[in-house]
Amino acid sequence: MRFFRSVLVLGLLFGLAACSGDKEKDEYVERPAEEFYTTAQKFFNDGDYVKAAKEFNEVDRQHPYSEWALRGQMMVAYSYYQALNYAEAIKTIENFIQQNPGHKDVAYAYYLRALCYYEQIVDITRDQQTTNYALESFRDVITRFPNTKYARDAQLKIDLALGHLAGREMDIGRYYEKRKIYQAAINRYKFVVDNYQTTGQAPEALLRMTESYLALGLQEEAKRTAAVLGYNYPNNEWYKAAYALLVKDGAAPAGDEDGWLKRQVKKVF
Repeated sequence: MRFFRSVLVLGLLFGLAACSGDKEKDEYVERPAEEFYTTAQKFFNDGDYVKAAKEFNEVDRQHPYSEWALRGQMMVAYSYYQALNYAEAIKTIENFIQQNPGHKDVAYAYYLRALCYYEQIVDITRDQQTTNYALESFRDVITRFPNTKYARDAQLKIDLALGHLAGREMDIGRYYEKRKIYQAAINRYKFVVDNYQTTGQAPEALLRMTESYLALGLQEEAKRTAAVLGYNYPNNEWYKAAYALLVKDGAAPAGDEDGWLKRQVKKVF
């Protein structure tokens, strides 16, 4: 009986070893780099980005010093990007940049990393740390590769990201203003005017500042702010709204918008 048990145990051990060997054999099958790449490309074209990333990764694992491996690394990152797995994409890209700083595709690597952050930008009511990462990464692209198509697109996305951050500040400012915490609201609006002048949020910020100053009874500050609005954004709807508020509050004459603005501009500037 003891002998039978010993044979049984040995049989199980050999069986497990055989299974383990079969498993390792399945996991590691040496194939030409071109074959891996072709298979990976097919998965990618079919939209199976997870399998594509795995196959592209095999190119680098089995043929680490080949040009196929370098191409494969970037395709691993791009596959993860398409699969919305931005964390793995960024990790792969940063490894590529660190190991291949002079590669011909490094500009694209920096750009793709910035895109990974950009695609994760969330609603303005939530924390905007990812937006800041995207801005930093796009600025890195422009600084390092100023004469590339990636730099041109990076600038466009920077403008959009800045508008997003300005929108966040405006949302907080309106929150304070609605609750009549006017000084806190003014501080937010002023931050937009000082830091996001090129965005579409700046004219509204000046109007809301005018509105808040009037609510505090600070007519002179309201008039100066409205004059800055009219001077920088002539014929703007936000300026017309600001002037109407001043008229309603008795801080500006009715029917003399242009004349009033010219007089105020001389005082301010």
